[in-house]
Amino acid sequence: MGSKMGEWAFLVGIVIAVVIGLFPVKASVAGWLVLLLVVLGLIVGLLNVTEKETTPFLVAAVALLTTGIAGASLSLIPVIGGYLQNIVEKIAVFVAPAAIVVALKSIQSLAKD
Repeated sequence: MGSKMGEWAFLVGIVIAVVIGLFPVKASVAGWLVLLLVVLGLIVGLLNVTEKETTPFLVAAVALLTTGIAGASLSLIPVIGGYLQNIVEKIAVFVAPAAIVVALKSIQSLAKD
């Protein structure tokens, strides 16, 4: 059950990140959707990443978060740049909490050994 919930949280998080990146919403709604992305990211970090997957997940997360930080340069691309920037930034919002959870779980595992 937990694995399926984590899988669904991942899929829903990516879809929400792309949708709110593509379509502007009111600030009050956007705030709630960003909060939902954070919660879904926490669920993914808690339920979806096994100990064996920790290193590849964290490497991928660093790549996504770095792209999210540098996303402003995407806005320079004509026509689609603003959309790409918004999508990448929202994916970074989704991935960050998952990365924090996985990194903390990894540190805890190292401390036990």
